[in-house]
Amino acid sequence: MRLLFEMDTKDYDPNGQAFVRPSVRGIIIHDGKVAMVHSLKYDYYKFPGGGIEDGESLEEALLREVAEESGLQVILPSIREYGLVHRIQKGQKEAKFIQDNYYFLCEVEEKVGARQLDDYEAEEEFTLEYVDPAHAICVNREADHGPKDPIMLEREARVLEMMVQEGIL
Repeated sequence: MRLLFEMDTKDYDPNGQAFVRPSVRGIIIHDGKVAMVHSLKYDYYKFPGGGIEDGESLEEALLREVAEESGLQVILPSIREYGLVHRIQKGQKEAKFIQDNYYFLCEVEEKVGARQLDDYEAEEEFTLEYVDPAHAICVNREADHGPKDPIMLEREARVLEMMVQEGIL
């Protein structure tokens, strides 16, 4: 998978213990808008997706995570690689946090099913929205997001910008 970009804050102990958490993200486009999860509590947008569980393939994790966060059912044969964002920064518990974020273009079934939000996702009031990419970029860069990690929000904004520049959105 092509490397879209790297985000390395260099604010961690390079010799310290690392927490590695790879993840998948679904890129779902409909009528020029992109499906994103909006945190109503902290006012930011993210692509639906999340961590890959032990023994899961990238595709299995994508199907599960997109359904859990958004209620959307990814159509398996529609999945196409978009790219990878490699992120390294100071961890909350360990010395450093390493995350490879695998982005996939995909189509979904029309019907939106039930979501299965984690406690923090429900507390943040995660809501599925189809948004104009320029709006999501602006919100992620300019709104007050409280304690949310600005690196994660910038990652999503940069991926959206790349998609616009490449004519995908």
